[in-house]
Amino acid sequence: MRALTFLKFLREIRKDGPADLDWIQKQGLLAVKLTQIFALRPDMLSIEKCRQLQKMYRNASTIPNEDVQRILDERSPQSFRGSISWFDEEPLAAASVGQVHKAKLVTGEDVVVKVVKADHKEKFQRDVKRMVRMMKIAIALSPKLRKVGNPVALLRHVEDYTTRELDLRNEIKGGEDLMKIKVDLADDFPMPKLRFPKYYPELSNEHVLVSEFVKGKTLEEKIVDEDLSWDYLIELFRIHGAYMFGVGTFHGDLHPGNCMIDDSGDFVFIDNGAICDAPRNVSLPLFEFFEGLSKNELDLAFEALLGLAQDRPSEERVSRFKSKMSEIYAGFGEKSVGEQSLTDLMMKTVRTAVEDAGADFGEEAFPIIRSLMYMDGLVIRTHPEVKLIAEMGPSLVEFRHGLKME
Repeated sequence: MRALTFLKFLREIRKDGPADLDWIQKQGLLAVKLTQIFALRPDMLSIEKCRQLQKMYRNASTIPNEDVQRILDERSPQSFRGSISWFDEEPLAAASVGQVHKAKLVTGEDVVVKVVKADHKEKFQRDVKRMVRMMKIAIALSPKLRKVGNPVALLRHVEDYTTRELDLRNEIKGGEDLMKIKVDLADDFPMPKLRFPKYYPELSNEHVLVSEFVKGKTLEEKIVDEDLSWDYLIELFRIHGAYMFGVGTFHGDLHPGNCMIDDSGDFVFIDNGAICDAPRNVSLPLFEFFEGLSKNELDLAFEALLGLAQDRPSEERVSRFKSKMSEIYAGFGEKSVGEQSLTDLMMKTVRTAVEDAGADFGEEAFPIIRSLMYMDGLVIRTHPEVKLIAEMGPSLVEFRHGLKME
């Protein structure tokens, strides 16, 4: 991304009207990833703009069929072609990094083949280098820019997790890591309704991934079919929340397309390359914030967020922060998600905590916030009458005791 392109990108992000998402996507993977980060920064943009930018988590272009075959010919393992008896050229789904196709092995198993889009890695890394140079110059000219959130560190963070996504071997490793956590927690916090796809590492490499074709439907398909019960949603929060709050290692992009319910009724986490880690000094204050909300102990909840500040603010700032938070959460316990969206509340909360309490959510906190926004969106679309935080209460109690949340 060159300087003029970046300036136009910033104008699209910060202008009052809707951003041109199609134009942003054409600028490459770095532009898409930065847009996804801005979508979770209500402290920098309006809530309405954040909501529009969040569409970038779902929209993605597909690879032309002839390019898919070329990528497979040039980049798949030597054993790949001889192991595939049938390959569907029409993709099942597409994301910012790659897309998946249904196929069948010569041994008869139904599988999916994920293909990384060509030239992503080289262009992405080139764009990051250019952007880092520009940011260093900007910081030298305006040192205050570093206080906005250290843009160079942010770019390095984006480069790290996106580069990991671009190597599909990390998806196998991510699934294995999450599975090991499940096994390790089996005695204190069993999760019998969670499993992960079978992977075929001998047919996979950096560019191509072969994994089990899961017979079932994604949560997105379940929503469209109006077939997603509340019991499943609250169990999903119990499972995902245990990874986020109790362990701090979790699926970093568990949107409705990345979680399936198979024919046996079990959850299957897919696209496991985006594994995130939240340090205890981030996950614990956020857990205690929601724990306080679930008990309707608002002052305890607000105090928990102050734990995200490097130093406790002055009493004047604390008083102003709590006053604004009390306005945001007025009547909170009596309202359903259809009346008061958790996403809207979280956006207002982030802005207030940053501006009035000096809280530093850091890049480690936003995957947790994004996950909760996904959960909120699921509930609004399926069970808008539910009081989500109150329903989360029993799981939060289980986290506290079963996961030793001290």
